[in-house]
Amino acid sequence: MTQMAKALLVDDRRENLMALEAILQGLPVQSVAVESGEAALKQLLVDDFAVILLDAQMPDMDGFETASHIKRRERTRHVPIIFLTAADRDAQLALRGYAVGAVDYLTKPFDPWVLRAKVSVFVELWVKTRQLAAQSDLVRERDAQWRVLTDAVDEATTLLRADEPDAGERAADLLEQARWGNPG
Repeated sequence: MTQMAKALLVDDRRENLMALEAILQGLPVQSVAVESGEAALKQLLVDDFAVILLDAQMPDMDGFETASHIKRRERTRHVPIIFLTAADRDAQLALRGYAVGAVDYLTKPFDPWVLRAKVSVFVELWVKTRQLAAQSDLVRERDAQWRVLTDAVDEATTLLRADEPDAGERAADLLEQARWGNPG
């Protein structure tokens, strides 16, 4: 069963979180809304996210400091962050956002369809990455099974060439055990 992608929404204003949840409605993503940078960091300890929508200007820990903490953690450093802010007057804020690891920086008012499109891309990338990881695990598992079978065939061949009593029966037992995944 495939886990649904999640988007972490971080804003100190509840009405902004509700607006973001409404914008993402209908996308194949579960929204998780928190009202502070500290709450976002705690949430990132327990859940995996496809994307983070992060308000740049919040009291206590602002979005830039929050992003900096996110990017320092091994588990979360690759999660894409889109900064959202009402302050469009200062180009330095956008540069600061990119400097701490943001993939995008949108100023309000922003086009909700643009935000939906951006989130959709990151959700799709997250899903594809999960699929590739699952396929990689399957390939590793099959390689390990192949090695077990190859080793059993080699050992059975050695037994058969030894021309010992019961060699054929022992070789057959070895191959049968390897076939069913319990060599030994």
